[in-house]
Amino acid sequence: MAERIKKSQRLIKDAKPEVSGRLTKVNGLTLEAVGVSAPLGGHCKIQTLKGEVDAEVVGFENDKIFLMPTDQVSGIVPRGRVTTSSRGQQLPFSLNLLGRVIDPSGNPLDGRGPIEMGDDVNYSSKPINPLARKPIHNAIDVGVKAINGILTVGQGQRMGLFAGSGVGKSVLLGMMTKGTTVDVVVVGLIGERGREVKEFIDEILGEEGRKRSVVVAAPADMAPIRRLKGCETATQVAEYFRDQGLNVLLLIDSVTRYAQAQREIALAIGEPPATKGYPASVFAKLPALIERAGNGGEGQGSITAFYTVLSEGDDMQDPIADASRAILDGHIVLSRDLADAGHYPAIDVAKSISRVMPQVTSPEHLQMALKFKKYLSAFEQNKDLISIGAYSSGSNPVVDKAIQLKPVMDAYLQQTMSDVYPYDQSLMQLQALTNEMP
Repeated sequence: MAERIKKSQRLIKDAKPEVSGRLTKVNGLTLEAVGVSAPLGGHCKIQTLKGEVDAEVVGFENDKIFLMPTDQVSGIVPRGRVTTSSRGQQLPFSLNLLGRVIDPSGNPLDGRGPIEMGDDVNYSSKPINPLARKPIHNAIDVGVKAINGILTVGQGQRMGLFAGSGVGKSVLLGMMTKGTTVDVVVVGLIGERGREVKEFIDEILGEEGRKRSVVVAAPADMAPIRRLKGCETATQVAEYFRDQGLNVLLLIDSVTRYAQAQREIALAIGEPPATKGYPASVFAKLPALIERAGNGGEGQGSITAFYTVLSEGDDMQDPIADASRAILDGHIVLSRDLADAGHYPAIDVAKSISRVMPQVTSPEHLQMALKFKKYLSAFEQNKDLISIGAYSSGSNPVVDKAIQLKPVMDAYLQQTMSDVYPYDQSLMQLQALTNEMP
């Protein structure tokens, strides 16, 4: 007994005090602290006049660490106490996630109570050896005629959805969630207005589409570190379902907000801008995020991903648009001119491409798609002449036929928000249309 008492006293004597430090500076979005040591990506607690708040370590310099609060904070005081925290992100991995709306930390936002965790509470995703991934051989049905027929997407493909603001990106994503044949849909709403988050869930996604979906919401008023985590959380949830052998459709709206959140963080800690205000770390994080999607290995499912990319001022050479286009397996461009004309979904077929389409379609299907694009392109190239009456009928047989078929081609490319066109039906309609093309 005496020996145990002495041992306990030695343990108490040798115990290290709680690691704590003090705030020394508030620099824009970041807080600087000294006297506390925490790893990059670690968490700390900051004492304010309104209680403790969480912050993440986003950088350090000598004995200073740079902290980014995970929420909007007030009541910060000079030399406020900073302590290390062992709190880590614990996502509620289980099938109980289906039908739920969560924040980047996995907390429910839908008012339906806590999410019960499954047996895989300690699940963590791991990078897949590129040689272990299954090749893309099968087409995926997204329920949209223009994509199924002309821009066929493969199971495990990563596609970009490029557009300016207000041309129907979110509506097209909602159409795909309702029309797709995958097992699970994971939606990441990153940097959206709070109003649009609710509208997407209630009106675009709907109760039927929500049953097999998981929505990760990080609205625009969240701190940049939370918006950054929102994309990563959505991807990690998709990886969890893929590793259960399920086929997943991952929709991220938008990857541009992800890049902007990283830009805010990087500039706040002093990283110099490289391209049009974007630091180099932004272009390092983009491929690291996108490469996590795709087909899994043996015994795993797949993640077919669509990433929306906001083209600022409809500029397709925007740095993020340009970098994303080089990483992705294809891109779908939404046209403001088509949207203004009431043509929805406003897909500009001539400027869009699916790089794996030859691998997942039959030669006959590919020829039909190429023929369709040939006649559509012939009309677009002579559009100005046709509109002012300067084109003479009989000058070019292809253009003559394109003018005749233009209303039918437009009808094929258009679809209402509530319509779902299965893959086989999309193909039959395309065949009927191209049979009229010599």
